[in-house]
Amino acid sequence: MTAKPVLYVANVSEDDISGQSTAASAVTLHAKNCGGESVIVCAKIESEVAELDEADRDEMLDSMGLSEPAVGSLARALNILLGLSTFYTAGDKEIRAWSVPREVSAPKAAGAIHSDIERGFIRAECYHVDDLFDIGSEKAIKEAGKLRVEGKAYNLQDGDVVHFLFNV
Repeated sequence: MTAKPVLYVANVSEDDISGQSTAASAVTLHAKNCGGESVIVCAKIESEVAELDEADRDEMLDSMGLSEPAVGSLARALNILLGLSTFYTAGDKEIRAWSVPREVSAPKAAGAIHSDIERGFIRAECYHVDDLFDIGSEKAIKEAGKLRVEGKAYNLQDGDVVHFLFNV
C-alpha cells in the first residue's frame, strides 16, 4: 500500500487560498519529496461556490482571484498521479471525455471507446480543446488550419478532441 501514489490535499482558510501558510507549504513540500501530488483547497469557499449558479460562481471566483473551482485542479493532479490523459470526442448530440494512459497510441485510445474502432482504425482527425475555446467552433478550427490528421503512430495528447475514422 505504501508504494501507491498519494494525492495530498491541504485545506486552507479563506485568507490563504493561494496556500502560502507554513502548514500548506509543508504539505506541498512533503508531497514533492514523496513523489506525490498536492492541491490547495479552501473547503469553505468550495462549498459556497458549489451552491451558486454559473454566473454567480464565476463572479465569486474572479473576485477571489481564482480561475476555477478546486475540482479542476484535483482532477488534473489525479490524472498526473495516475499517469492518465484525457481526450474528447464530440458529435452533434454528445461530447464525452475519455481517460486513457498517458502517451497511448491513437488506435489504443480508440479502443477505449469500442474495440471495433481500434480494430478498424484508419486515422484520427485531431485538434486541441484550447483551440476550440480560443477559436470558437470546429468549422473555424478547420478554416484556421488547426485540424491535424494523425495516423496509427500518433500518441494522443492530453486535451485532444478526436474524430476517429475506421472501417470494420
